[in-house]
Amino acid sequence: MDMEINIFPIIKILIISALSFIVAIFATPILTHFLYKYRLGKKIRNEGTTPIYTALHKGKEGTPTMGGTLIWVVVAAIAVGILLLTKAFGPDTIFSDYNFLTRSQTLLPLGILLFAAVIGMADDLLGIFHFGRAGRGLRMRERIFVFTLIAIAGALWFYFKLDWDLIHIPFVGDFNIGWWYIPIFTFVIVATAFSTNQTDGLDGLAGGVLLTAFSSYAVISYAQGRIELAVFCGAIVGALLAFLWFNIHPARFFMGDTGSMSLGVTLGVIAMLTNSLFFLPFIGFILVIESFTTIIQILSKKIRHKKVFLSAPIHHHFEAKGWPETKVTMRFWIISGVMAVIGLILFFIDTILI
Repeated sequence: MDMEINIFPIIKILIISALSFIVAIFATPILTHFLYKYRLGKKIRNEGTTPIYTALHKGKEGTPTMGGTLIWVVVAAIAVGILLLTKAFGPDTIFSDYNFLTRSQTLLPLGILLFAAVIGMADDLLGIFHFGRAGRGLRMRERIFVFTLIAIAGALWFYFKLDWDLIHIPFVGDFNIGWWYIPIFTFVIVATAFSTNQTDGLDGLAGGVLLTAFSSYAVISYAQGRIELAVFCGAIVGALLAFLWFNIHPARFFMGDTGSMSLGVTLGVIAMLTNSLFFLPFIGFILVIESFTTIIQILSKKIRHKKVFLSAPIHHHFEAKGWPETKVTMRFWIISGVMAVIGLILFFIDTILI
């Protein structure tokens, strides 16, 4: 009996992950039919400022975007659906056992996921219908401004609603940092969202990297006893697996800002919820490298009037050097997996020592 109680959280995580995958797989034909029917395709920028990128990706123009809708809609539908079934049939039913939507652990990340997804979808639609600069929707500076507003809202919620100002420094300890928590939280969320947005540039790349990251945070959440948060991460992982089934080269659809923006923001929020901020650069190593190379390229062009990379972020650089898209993607997946394992090893060593 004790064994059943001990293993039930693992069973719950696996079942919800599998359910998310199955629902997403069966929902995908509906989504793709809608995206193709209304021609919600991606426009490849071609204003002369990115000749290498344009040449490499011109053939992808018209491929439907907003495929990331599959992920957040499925996760939200499962979370809310099980909650409603629990309320309808009572707390002593199987539905209650598998409910993972709680105020203390998952309500905030789910709310952030949905809020950022709607904003990302608006940006996708602006690009599809040729609004904004060069008909491509929001500029990067405008996206960062939106990321910042979302991050500040989350930071204020943590600081004032949850009374949370604790930062864990690995192998050192926990520190209450007062109002400094607000700018640090804001920076983390903006950096994670921006990095995820930059990584979403090749078929399957962002999906695979995020799959590794959310799987790692499911492990961390479980190890901390945050079972509902681990289940939430598992639901995202299941939906991501289904998304990747159709997003690997040649992609049936792209993730779009509605996926990359929402998942990036949510990843940052979960890192803060689990107080594992300093493990995030390992778990999201590829995300860090992608944004870092973009920033280097921008600064070099402005200051030196020269490029450091053939094209940025770095996955386009390797494409420009002649690497097939699938080779870049799979090697980045491998790096992401290895670095995530290193991040988890450091997390567990820190847990034992502190």
